[in-house]
Amino acid sequence: MKTILLHANPIKKNVHNPNMLSSLINSFKSLSKSISSDMSISSPNPTKFIEDALFCASQFALSYTDPDQKWIIRQHLISLFQDYPSLKPSVAVFTHNDGTEVKLLNANGELRLSHGDAPVPLTIWVHEFYPHMAPIVFINSGHPIHEDYPFADSSGATASSYLTNWHFTKSNLSGLARNLVKLFSHNHPFHYSGRYSGWAHPSTVSKMEAMDRLSCSIYYDAAAIAAETHGEIDKLYGVEFELKKRAEAVEIVVSEIELEKRRLKVRTLQLWEECDKVSNWLKVYGEGNSGGFAIDDVFEGVDEESKIQLECTAADMAVEDLIYKMDKAVEEGVLSFDVYLRQVRIFAREQFFHREKAKKSEIEKRYQGSRF
Repeated sequence: MKTILLHANPIKKNVHNPNMLSSLINSFKSLSKSISSDMSISSPNPTKFIEDALFCASQFALSYTDPDQKWIIRQHLISLFQDYPSLKPSVAVFTHNDGTEVKLLNANGELRLSHGDAPVPLTIWVHEFYPHMAPIVFINSGHPIHEDYPFADSSGATASSYLTNWHFTKSNLSGLARNLVKLFSHNHPFHYSGRYSGWAHPSTVSKMEAMDRLSCSIYYDAAAIAAETHGEIDKLYGVEFELKKRAEAVEIVVSEIELEKRRLKVRTLQLWEECDKVSNWLKVYGEGNSGGFAIDDVFEGVDEESKIQLECTAADMAVEDLIYKMDKAVEEGVLSFDVYLRQVRIFAREQFFHREKAKKSEIEKRYQGSRF
């Protein structure tokens, strides 16, 4: 922001030097061209500064148009600077949220608090429709506002019950400053001092202070509930993620079970077919339907080699069963060990002959098959 200091020097009325007047006019024009959209007119006397700014009719004229409004603004600002000399008047361009730019008076400086707390630098903008519209208060940037502060956002825009319930017949700038001093003393914007720090007893506070206290409590309660809710939501997200994983695992298991079920159905049909074959065979060859032939004649080889293999395999298995029975007899003490050894040698020799005969028959069968 450029600050232009205009000091009013007395000019004699009887100046008749045209060159001097022309030089003064040209200097003023070049000075006015160098002024940016943000400006401030400064004077050692706040009252004179306010009057010069409000009743300026040049291109530096402010956005206040009603003469009665200007006198009210003058009276309220003078009262504010008398009560709070740490604030100084200034003029600058203010941009509303809709992009509208207006030239407004503001009170800029540090608002000193009680209890030895650090002062709060702020700017109180006098709205172009003041006093019908409440002033606009900003805590100056460069001072970080602590997280979850109930009366100002991160940009410094400040809200309080005094501003929310502003009424042009009852409210003024000095009253706003007093309310802000109490507000910042109880709940400092630059550090967390607790939700009830410095509050007076409920029976001794004003209506506005009680509303600020209530809004502060509601804000912190809402913030705590929101934090707790966010924590619960995060936990529920974790549970949801775990349930999704389990659902995917269950779907895989179900699909595997369905596949196994289809396999079992196929196997069941196959077993039923086998059962039907066995049942039909038993009906033909079962007990009482043998037709006068021995059970050993049920299965027979298709050729001589097959018959030899069948007989040798049967003899081999019979010897194996006999040796097993002899092992059990020795364990039970029914058969002596010497007799067991003699019999095992005999049966083992016989088993060897049967196996060799079966192998020889298998070789001959393969040889004959290869010839044909």
